[in-house]
Amino acid sequence: MIRFLAKRLVWLGITMWVVFTVSFFLMWIVTPEGATLSERQLPAAVEQNIRAYHGLDKPLHERYFHEMWRFAHFDFGPSGRLQDKTVNEILQEGFPISISLGTLALCFAMLLGFATGIVSALKRQSFIDVTFRLVATLGIAIPNFVLAGFAIIIFVFWLKLFPAAGWGRPIDLVLPSLCLAAPFAAYISRLTRTGMLEVLGQDYIRTAYAKGLMPTTVVMKHAFRGAILPVVSYLGPATAGILTGSLVLERIFFIPGLGSHFIEAVMQKDHQVSLAVVMVYTVLLFTMNTLVDLSYGLIDPRVKLDK
Repeated sequence: MIRFLAKRLVWLGITMWVVFTVSFFLMWIVTPEGATLSERQLPAAVEQNIRAYHGLDKPLHERYFHEMWRFAHFDFGPSGRLQDKTVNEILQEGFPISISLGTLALCFAMLLGFATGIVSALKRQSFIDVTFRLVATLGIAIPNFVLAGFAIIIFVFWLKLFPAAGWGRPIDLVLPSLCLAAPFAAYISRLTRTGMLEVLGQDYIRTAYAKGLMPTTVVMKHAFRGAILPVVSYLGPATAGILTGSLVLERIFFIPGLGSHFIEAVMQKDHQVSLAVVMVYTVLLFTMNTLVDLSYGLIDPRVKLDK
């Protein structure tokens, strides 16, 4: 276990360095002046401070090593867009909001995906099975930002069940979370159905039925555990996808999370915020994949992490 975690820590450092290097040069080569060329007119003093802070009169490679040193010490510098805030303060404000939205969306995705997948497998080739598979296909095919538009029309303007936008109340999270969870719930449903169909035909399941166990016990205690391995493999990228996929939805529902700050930073050429958000999401993606690999050992004892 310790050897596995040590290897992952080394790979995390390499990954962070590669992502930082590629992102840094792409941003500063495409728009060398950064926030000083934003659509908003900056005061002369602010523009001068931005130029001095980023060393815009110095060669790009010198700025690269300077920025990398500061990022390694978690000093992301001032924001070029918000004059009275540092990037660290923006991350501290936006990160908990994005995490809350993503966590609720992940709960919705797992709840809907597991439930429909199990029912679909138990009712194979029935009307319920066909309906769930059709809905899952639509959920995968339709992008969540398109789904958000339809959801706002139906649930906000027609049924008047949810607010169209905003942040601060629990009900403000429900509709964005459902829209964010929809495609991932569809994938989980299909993977769960496939896994359940494979496991339900095995001998130990028939033996469990022959011993007189309750059908619910056989399905939930014996079959479900063996059927969720493909789902667990998918949960790592899915979690990262849910957290990073909130970028557009936060903008649609006016949620002040990292996604809103990231899109605004890209539009205003605020490279400091853009680069910091990219690095945060890189750490999230790597961490979730590592946790998924660790969970293999808990679910299936045959999996050896140190090999």
